[in-house]
Parts: sequence; structure tokens; C-alpha cells
Amino acid sequence: MRGKIIKGIAGFYYVWCEDEKLYECRARGGFRRDGVKPLVGDNVEIQVLSGEKKLGNMEQILPRANELIRPAVANVDQAMIIFAMADPAPNLNLLDRFLVMMEWQRVDTVICFSKQDIVPFEREEELREVYRLCSNRVLAVSAKENTGMEQVMECLAGKTTVLAGPSGVGKSSLLNRIYPEAQSETGAISEKIGRGKHTTRHSELFHIGSNTFIFDTPGFSSLQLPEVPKEELSRYFTEFAPYERQCRYSGCSHISEPGCVVKEKLGQGAICRSRYDNYVQMFGELAESSKRVNTARKKRM
Repeated sequence: MRGKIIKGIAGFYYVWCEDEKLYECRARGGFRRDGVKPLVGDNVEIQVLSGEKKLGNMEQILPRANELIRPAVANVDQAMIIFAMADPAPNLNLLDRFLVMMEWQRVDTVICFSKQDIVPFEREEELREVYRLCSNRVLAVSAKENTGMEQVMECLAGKTTVLAGPSGVGKSSLLNRIYPEAQSETGAISEKIGRGKHTTRHSELFHIGSNTFIFDTPGFSSLQLPEVPKEELSRYFTEFAPYERQCRYSGCSHISEPGCVVKEKLGQGAICRSRYDNYVQMFGELAESSKRVNTARKKRM
């Protein structure tokens, strides 16, 4: 029987199957031997061991449409990254790192700013403007006031979406607004495996409508950049793209070269200062990482 992994904990995989039942499965030993790790979101084939107890063995992982590294999930259409407008103040460096990660993994991203009810309208518009420039759809919501939820549901409809963001930004509150059953479904699995009160430590998947799924993922407080050459970083800052070929020098890093159109546009306000500053910081990190790798390589020779 075919199904989709909605959660994996401690070697058990919970598979929502085509008979609309949830089966607790173990993966066959060959997966580990072949170095294959099942992921939440995987479409799989299982052997039913007990229909009454809803137990099975996972026999095969079907081909993946895609696979994300961070968060580690499969078969994703888009990501919805959630940051609070205040309490806590949004860490835009962390947000930009996530956007780079998703661009690198070729996943469209919707930015959802939560806690709209506790900031003035001017602050909301300021945040919207920063990320309009980089071609991301930007939403503002308040789970407390139940505002902005129609736009959220419109973005989610017919897609498989990763919900991600730092701890404390209201992701769980938003999820409960989107899909109140999530809490009870999670509680049922936690009770079955003898775990206490649920906190999101693992990715899990919920079916919320026709062809519509959402991944809930653990909160994060830091995010390592993907291992890309520093010269390629600018391609993941999408607002740089219209100006890349206009710079005086081919391969311009947009940091110290004369005749850089990206820096010119920065001065004109067409590129946001915080985004540019975060780009410069990330470029430095990648340059330092490359230097350490090259040093270590020379020592081994």
C-alpha cells in the first residue's frame, strides 16, 4: 500500500496511507545499509502487518521531486518563513540566511510576519518594503486577532509548504489557526509512543485540504550558510540580478570594485541597506571558510 510519511521519531515512521489510515512503521534494514534515510514528506510503499493495530513495514521510498537539507524534508513546493514583527524583534540577518538557503535549494519562499497587532502600521510597511524588493511575497498576520489568514490560506492552497522560523515567533499559534486539528493529531502520536507534552522537535506533515499539506518544523536560532563559492552568493540575492551585468567588471563582488551598479542602486534606495549589509557579512564568512579549507588542504599535501 502507498502512503506519505507525516512524522518520524526514534526509528518509527508514521505513514498516512491511501486507505486514509495512519500506520506506525519500521523501515526495512536495507535502507540503513544503502545509506538512505527516510524523510518526512516521502511517498512510500508499506507492507501492512496488522490492519487492526495499524502497524506496517516500510518497503520502498518512491522517487523524490526534491529534498531539502535544512529543514530535512522531501517533496516540497514552497516554504513559508515566519518571523515576528516584534517581541522578539525580527532578526533580519537570520531571515536573509534562510532566503539564501531556499534560493540555493530552488524553493519559492513566502515571508509571513506575525504579531501584526502589536506594531504600528509604519513598521509593517517598512518590513514589507525590504522584502518586496527581493521578489518574495510578503504577508502580515495576527493569529491573536485572526487577521491576514485568508491570504495565508490562499498561499497554501494546492501546495506542499514548509512552515519554518525561529522559536517564539508565533508559528504554533499560526498553525493552530490554519489547522486546529494539528494539536490533537500530534497528541495522539505522542501518547502512542509514550512521549510527554508536544513541542516541535521534529518535522511533521499535516493534510489540511485537497492536495494541500504543511510541514511543521522545529524552531531555529541560527542557520549555517550552504557551502557555495563566495563568488556565487550574489545570485541568491535576487534583487541584485537586474544589475549584475551592468557592473564595470565581470564577476564583480559588489563590495570594493569601482563601477559597481549594485552599490550605485544601493545608494539610490533600489536595494535595501540591511539586505546589502547581510550580503557583505555572508560573503566574508564564505571567504573565511574557503581560506580555512585551502589551508587545511595544503597541510595535508
